[in-house]
Amino acid sequence: MKMLTAIIKPFKLDDVREALSELGVQGITVTEVKGFGRQKGHTELYRGAEYVVDFLPKMKIEVAIADEALLERVIESIIETARTGKIGDGKIFVTELQQAIRIRTGETNADAL
Repeated sequence: MKMLTAIIKPFKLDDVREALSELGVQGITVTEVKGFGRQKGHTELYRGAEYVVDFLPKMKIEVAIADEALLERVIESIIETARTGKIGDGKIFVTELQQAIRIRTGETNADAL
């Protein structure tokens, strides 16, 4: 099992969610986050004063996947859907998921997903 974490631009969330649903992904967790990478933030003008915005709004999507073939399709789908071609499109991280447990039934691992 793998845990896929994707950091994307907020306006791409609906497109990514629809693409994952079409692939048969049943559950995702979405969190509003802030951060920066190579963008290093930007400056904004507010009432004539200039402010530095260090942390940019992003969306964090987490998906637990048991099937290795589905994992590759999910990665490709997120890349295609979230890409704008501009700096700050985001990142995808894939980590090993050691155990999953469904609290309601006690099912474990792939059955819990």
